[in-house]
Amino acid sequence: MIELPWPPKELSPNARVHRMQKAAKAKKYRELCRIIAMASKLTPPADGKIHLDILFYPPDRRKRDLDNLLASIKSGIDGIADAWKINDTRFRPYTIDFADETGPKVEIRIKYA
Repeated sequence: MIELPWPPKELSPNARVHRMQKAAKAKKYRELCRIIAMASKLTPPADGKIHLDILFYPPDRRKRDLDNLLASIKSGIDGIADAWKINDTRFRPYTIDFADETGPKVEIRIKYA
């Protein structure tokens, strides 16, 4: 399992920020997630699909759309792929859900197919 920080609000598809500000936040979050994935010491198999179970622990009880959260975490998933030096097309399918507790964090459980 890899535990990532909650994605910055600027990465939400609903955020109203300048594209350069969003790009800077995405780059920073991707790098942070790459470092966390490297520290986890998990290694992917040489080939095959990698299934990701993504569990969101929101910072509060407000309602959120899972599809927007998946878009928000894209940079984090790319960071994991960077750490493992693999193409992120190997990550499929995804399972996404909310935790019963608040966080803020995102847990990613990895299953190899």
